[in-house]
Amino acid sequence: MNRLLLRNAGGADPGGSWSHDPGGIQAAEGADRSQTAKVGLRLFLVVVSSLFFLFLIAFIARSQLADWEPLTEPLAPLANLQPLWLNSAFLVLGCIALQWSRLAARKARPGATVIGFALGGVFAIAFLAGQLWVWQQFVAWGYFVASNPANSFFYLLTGLHGLHLLGGVIAWCWIVAKFLRHVPLAQLGASVELCAIYWHYLLGLWFVLFALLASTPQTYEAIARFCGLR
Repeated sequence: MNRLLLRNAGGADPGGSWSHDPGGIQAAEGADRSQTAKVGLRLFLVVVSSLFFLFLIAFIARSQLADWEPLTEPLAPLANLQPLWLNSAFLVLGCIALQWSRLAARKARPGATVIGFALGGVFAIAFLAGQLWVWQQFVAWGYFVASNPANSFFYLLTGLHGLHLLGGVIAWCWIVAKFLRHVPLAQLGASVELCAIYWHYLLGLWFVLFALLASTPQTYEAIARFCGLR
């Protein structure tokens, strides 16, 4: 009788086999934590989007004043967009790698998950290095932060985007450390998915910023008129 009670209390199934997770409690808790993390990330991205939206509106409004010197003029730094296109390619490749890792994690393929995840972080670091190089070129040509409002907004927008990506890289390093400690893939699948979602968001945000920074004063004027800022 005592043995029967102990087995029932310990979570024995009808066939008499021992269950360490009666009723799938741990699995359910893990799914709840994953869903909560996704909701938290989405809320964070909404806040970030609102912040950048306000900065973009300020950018358009400020571009209509007389002291605005466009960065896309023939002798200005953004007359040649090849460095920014190269950096964009790094970010696109990083998103592709993380999406590959995300799909591999869903199919329980540890090797492909690790390779894709590692490549995603490496390409993100290459993007950040490329952005720093562009900044160095701005400084070398005398385009300092305070010398022109357009310069200030370029540093502000690209810097904020870079800081958010740097935060993602820090999280990426933390997950890589778990991979190196051989934490089971089942416990890291949600983290890989969150990283992929974050990278995709930052890629979309980057192309919005890129398109705006590479536009002409005529485009800024048209947007300002449409938004009622002129």
